[in-house]
Amino acid sequence: MKIKLSQGELKKQRDALRQYERYLPTLQLKKQQLQLEILHQQAALRERKNFFHEKRRSAETWAGLLVEAPLIESWLRPVKVITGKKNVAGVDLPLFASTEFEPAEYDLFATPLFMDRGIDALREMVSLREEIRTVEEGLSILNRELRITTQRVNLFEKVKIPEAKEAIRQIKIYLGDQMTNAVGRSKIAKKKIEGANSWEVAI
Repeated sequence: MKIKLSQGELKKQRDALRQYERYLPTLQLKKQQLQLEILHQQAALRERKNFFHEKRRSAETWAGLLVEAPLIESWLRPVKVITGKKNVAGVDLPLFASTEFEPAEYDLFATPLFMDRGIDALREMVSLREEIRTVEEGLSILNRELRITTQRVNLFEKVKIPEAKEAIRQIKIYLGDQMTNAVGRSKIAKKKIEGANSWEVAI
């Protein structure tokens, strides 16, 4: 890194160092918050996936009975997935709210009694799948943001702050040497003047 060895550059480097050291704790805090949220979301994802698998295992025993319903697929297709937003450390994450379906219209007299409960159970599984997808999307956003934040923390800790400190050190050494040289030259000049004056007095 090429730096100017001057008072102006010294001030510039000191200001930059102060800015880096003020901003770094904010980045470190953001990194910690993101890491905690990732752990929280991973636990939530495992819990929702386990719940989904339990529901699916349970449904396997009776789901075949619904095959006779010709419109079963359309009744299980979400019309709308409603999500909100959750802000974590300045990052917007999708938050699953609910899933909307078309009304399941069928003849109540010509359809077995278990149809209602079966459709509700299968719709719950579809909703769970959408919730899982939303959590996975949120985790993807969090991991990307954590990667960027970690890169910034490393840049400040390992590059910017050490560079600024080294620049300040070099400039201070140079300016100190210049001052020492100037004092030395001043003393030499003073001695010469004193010597010249002594010679004039002697004449």
